[in-house]
Amino acid sequence: MAVFICPRCAHRVAGAERAEGHQPRGCPSCGFGFVFELMDDYYAGPLTALVCCDRDRRVLVAGHATTTLTGWAEGDLIGREVAEALGLSFPGSPDDPIARAIEWGVRVLAEPCAFRPLGLDADREAVADIFPAYDDDGGLLIALTPATKG
Repeated sequence: MAVFICPRCAHRVAGAERAEGHQPRGCPSCGFGFVFELMDDYYAGPLTALVCCDRDRRVLVAGHATTTLTGWAEGDLIGREVAEALGLSFPGSPDDPIARAIEWGVRVLAEPCAFRPLGLDADREAVADIFPAYDDDGGLLIALTPATKG
């Protein structure tokens, strides 16, 4: 069964719940206009930034914890290419995991990465989970979680 996650507040809804009655297509928790379909459930941590992009990797929504983690306000990110906007890089990967998720329609999980927070001169380490969209519009959801030292 499909699971849907709101990129704004990270509220999750099971596919069966969305089919009951006359529920709106958006988030029943915060009222945001759409939810993102996942194949499996995903729990975004309190510091996990959720960013939705179109098929051309342009930011559509910079929601849950994005400003807290990156320092960027949503309005400063919308319309920009996601890797460029966030200074996102994948130094240990032989290819571009974002392109792989879009081209092959596969999830890319626990991909080590780095990003550049607003106003800092140094990158921060993180882990990216990348989910392709399963609708005709394409696109993806990137969940960016700060790396923990341990």
